[in-house]
Amino acid sequence: MFKFLICFIAGIGAGLGTGFAGMSAAAVISPMLITFLGLPAYEAVGIALASDVLASAVSAYTYGKNKNLDIRNGIVMMVTVLVFTLFGSWIASMVPNTTMGSFSVFMTLLLGIKFIVKPVMATKESMAAVSAGKRIIQSVISGTIVGFICGFIGAGGGMMMLLILTSVLGYELKTAVGTSVFIMSFTALTGSVSHFVIGGMPDIWCLIFCVASTLLWARIAAKFANKASAITLNRATGVVLAVLGAAILVVNLTTKYTYNR
Repeated sequence: MFKFLICFIAGIGAGLGTGFAGMSAAAVISPMLITFLGLPAYEAVGIALASDVLASAVSAYTYGKNKNLDIRNGIVMMVTVLVFTLFGSWIASMVPNTTMGSFSVFMTLLLGIKFIVKPVMATKESMAAVSAGKRIIQSVISGTIVGFICGFIGAGGGMMMLLILTSVLGYELKTAVGTSVFIMSFTALTGSVSHFVIGGMPDIWCLIFCVASTLLWARIAAKFANKASAITLNRATGVVLAVLGAAILVVNLTTKYTYNR
């Protein structure tokens, strides 16, 4: 019962983060499973990535159904992200002490505050004003940056994508989130398969509970997000990210306190 409760709560946070903001489920589920269920970090990350696959896919479907998904440029960015994630990982393996586990936590918190204080008010019309060629070049450059950072520090992919799509590429928020979850569904699939191949199958009940809960809440969040106005979505996304960032920070501090005792 305790295992189900922890997985369900972790799935709520992960699902809302995915459906509203294209956030990686790993940022929420991993610390919860490690802290409260004592799972090994590698196994917890594998479960989180597996939970991300269906949640991101169903979110992408919902955003695409509402015409809030840029598939063409999303594919370009996805390929670039995957390539440079591998490159970043390779570089990180040769540099000692490059752990920056708190990066995604603080980024989640700050990005949440940013959406509340300074909402993204770009429109599809302003997006359409950018030429196709320029958009592809922007996607390649952005994918390179996001992929390298993800591979080098091992965190923050969903948040980095959302930030770059809205602040650098000028996407309106719904299309940015839709494109982000589209990309994340493939990157999470790649990551989860590699984790299970290398580390073996994880705790099957944790996997089932986390996948089901994350999928349910991601679907609810994505449906709400696509019906909400721009200002309402900005505020809702900001609140969800700020709360999740603060909660993950508390969980991480709890983990450190437990290990140091």
